[in-house]
Amino acid sequence: MKLAILSLFALATDAVLGQEARCPGSDNLTVQTSTGTYTGLIDPKFPRTRQFRAIPFAKPPVLSRRWLPPQKLSSPASEHHYATRFPPSCPQFVTAVTSLWNQNLTKGNLIYNGNQNDSSGLVGEATSEDCLYLAVWTPTTAAPPPDAGLPVLFFMTGGGFVIGGVNIPWQLPPSWVERSQSHIVVTINYRLNIFGFPNARGLADGHQNLGILDQRAALEWVRDNIAAFGGDPDRITMWGQSAGSIAADIHAYAFHQDPIAQAYFLQSGTVFSFSPHKDPTYSNFSFVARHVGCEAPCGDDDDDGAAELDCMRQVPFAQIENFIGQYGDRGATPALSFNAIPDERIVFADYKARSEAGQIARAPAIISMTANEASSLVPYPVQNLTAGPYQPAVTAADIGGVCQILNSTVYRNRMGAGVLVFRFLYAGTFPNLNHFKWLGAYHASDLPIIFGTYGLLDGIANTTQFEVEVSQSVQDHILAFAKDPYHGPQKTMGWEPLVASDLHGGDLIRFGTDGKVSQHVDGIEIDGACSGVRDYDPFP
Repeated sequence: MKLAILSLFALATDAVLGQEARCPGSDNLTVQTSTGTYTGLIDPKFPRTRQFRAIPFAKPPVLSRRWLPPQKLSSPASEHHYATRFPPSCPQFVTAVTSLWNQNLTKGNLIYNGNQNDSSGLVGEATSEDCLYLAVWTPTTAAPPPDAGLPVLFFMTGGGFVIGGVNIPWQLPPSWVERSQSHIVVTINYRLNIFGFPNARGLADGHQNLGILDQRAALEWVRDNIAAFGGDPDRITMWGQSAGSIAADIHAYAFHQDPIAQAYFLQSGTVFSFSPHKDPTYSNFSFVARHVGCEAPCGDDDDDGAAELDCMRQVPFAQIENFIGQYGDRGATPALSFNAIPDERIVFADYKARSEAGQIARAPAIISMTANEASSLVPYPVQNLTAGPYQPAVTAADIGGVCQILNSTVYRNRMGAGVLVFRFLYAGTFPNLNHFKWLGAYHASDLPIIFGTYGLLDGIANTTQFEVEVSQSVQDHILAFAKDPYHGPQKTMGWEPLVASDLHGGDLIRFGTDGKVSQHVDGIEIDGACSGVRDYDPFP
């Protein structure tokens, strides 16, 4: 028996060590950071890319730390961990309501959900409050990186501040890093929904937008540690999509005096894309508290909400998420919402005023959108998938998105030198991403193009060569910016910054339409819809 146990131990050890022995470049798979030493892996599919899939950037926000700002880790740098498995996503509900996002057409765009399906109507199986982790993808190239290190794309997922995370197949970048061998990608988890944006009476001022504070904590960790992975802490581009893009722009305003990021990539969202609203009665949080057994007994004085908060910290997170999610799936009223709220520290009520006062990071930005964003944001037309939704209403919503981006462009333009804005419109439609023609280039359809994960949709239809070429061109334009956001796009790609005006929109790149991988168009063709000098075309 003893011999058998020893044999099993030897096999297990060989299995762990063999993983590294089989992988080229594996001698560089262990990296020491200020908060621990981490061993990553190399997937044989991507033999020139190191993957560190789960590195904590803050203490787990559990028990008494639930609904507190992220706290710095105190683990010693010498403490060893394996970062070979993806972390759990932060608590979130997997809706049972049929939508574009939980159908086969968009398979892989949601978080990994264990043995549940993508419409379970339950809290995600692979979620946990212990979720403040980031992942790092970095080249294994034998040639040493530049003296200062490689540029870093710091990515924050979208999902309306309600869903999202690191482990989303569409948003995993190893194929891009494998191809470029000249940049690093970091993706992060951050707290969502009621756990990230509680708006609770019992919390101190400045502690309501916890998801944004998580993002800042992750960015600070990357600044302090990315050099150990071969990255340049002075060349971090903060990039987000949808809610993640709104969040990136929130950071540009909230931390304009110390942005850390050298540049921003705002993909389908800016601060003008949402209307922050604060409920002074804290009614949503208290409504949930009452329904999970945390209502204060009659006669108890809990004006400061301390008792309510203490009770809510003892309720299992799954019970809270399931109540909120199932309540929403039923269409019950009053509707519940937990989102970024103005606290005048991190999130502001009047971004127009702050823009006019120049209270925004003086850093270059890419601002992009898709040509028919709103087709995937309106209710999914289950009863009429052939005709789709009413397009005039979709187009009107598209124009609204254009004008929000134009506002962000104009205010940055006014700040003068150094605050360059590069704009692109993704208009590609491909058989595996656009089974229904009415979708056009819908919100999030650019994600698998940018990440190079379009092959995940080959079950719908095969990837086309044109699709590959468009993907690589988009990647190359973004990477030229990340390497040098002041001169790279112009010198490398012939892409000039856009300066908006009433008669001339400046240089805008349109990808994937008219049979052309990319083409330069006058920005007025898109932005002109805001002043009525052009009709907007959602299917260019």
